[in-house]
Amino acid sequence: MLINFFLTLRKYKVPVSIRELMDVLAALQGKLVYANIDDFYLLSRTCMVKDEKHYDKFDRAFAAYFKGLEDLHGMLESLIPDEWLRREFEKSLTPEELAQIESLGGLEKLIEAFQKAREEEEKRQAEEAREGQEGQEGEEGEDPEQQGRKGPGGLGKGKKKKAKKVWDERQYKNLDDSVELGTRNIKVALRRLRKLARSGKDEELDIDTTIRSTAHNGGMLDIRMRPERKNTVKVLLFLDIGGSMDAHVKVCEELFSATRTEFKHMESFYFHNFIYESVWKDNRRRMNERIPTYEILNKYAHDYKVVFVGDATMAPYEITHAGGSVEHWNEEPGADWMARFAGLYDKLVWINPTPQETWEYSSSVGMTQELVGGQMYPLTIRGLEEGMAFLSK
Repeated sequence: MLINFFLTLRKYKVPVSIRELMDVLAALQGKLVYANIDDFYLLSRTCMVKDEKHYDKFDRAFAAYFKGLEDLHGMLESLIPDEWLRREFEKSLTPEELAQIESLGGLEKLIEAFQKAREEEEKRQAEEAREGQEGQEGEEGEDPEQQGRKGPGGLGKGKKKKAKKVWDERQYKNLDDSVELGTRNIKVALRRLRKLARSGKDEELDIDTTIRSTAHNGGMLDIRMRPERKNTVKVLLFLDIGGSMDAHVKVCEELFSATRTEFKHMESFYFHNFIYESVWKDNRRRMNERIPTYEILNKYAHDYKVVFVGDATMAPYEITHAGGSVEHWNEEPGADWMARFAGLYDKLVWINPTPQETWEYSSSVGMTQELVGGQMYPLTIRGLEEGMAFLSK
């Protein structure tokens, strides 16, 4: 059975190997789980999925392979005689409980009452589900009165709704590496851009040197310290703000927060649509406190890594013509200013928050991509990793 399950996972592009399959078999032989589909789901996912971004693929494969298994009890009922079940049930009752059942009309009457109650409950649930599909969104509905309490693992335990399986909820969908991301994932991707060096005061214990020096001193302890390793990469970050970028405020805020944490030597500036003769640091004072772009080019050396963040969606003349800016009169085309950046700094990338598959439909995106030497990347985990890998070369 697990061989076919293994092949189903491979079919759904979950990168599993025979090693993971053997781990699951060993766990089953050790009886870590037994006769519980929810426990098996957690066990098999733990053993077979090594990266969170594949959780969604695993859930879809699990649901496809084990579809209908929740109705296994119906098959068991058809295989086990009712008389045997009745005898086993009576053995577990005390004489007082048996007497109470007899006073109610016997076990047959009690079973009939249970069956009738169950049929009524199933009928009522079917009606509620039908009403929910007509008037509510989602499979579970939005009314909290109609949802049971949530137990461990997200399985509903209330009486109003049937529990939805964990693997059908697909709650890890947004962890795939092609989707937009949260601050923590951005930080992980940005760490590809690192150049560690030891600088500053001697604050870190140098274990290897301490051991070697102590041995040379005949066993007399000789503690040696060294400077802490720090990321020495220097970054210039330019963020497009306003207009069409309003739709991407949240993810850009996450990116900005992550970059401030990861890079100690970082300067950030704002621009609108494209880079011109001035930028600013405070959007509330952007009309009064602008910084000349020439000042930035003269102040920050060529060893800085330059990152532009914007959707590059605008009228083409905003890039190619003097006076093309929608906010002010620019004496020189934006393309000339971008050429100055490309000529001064060794590494430059443009991060675009719009889906990569839409870039070809915008001529301004294509023009911007050409101006940055083709180094435009989508604002996804994979895109950031690729962009940081280019900057770190």
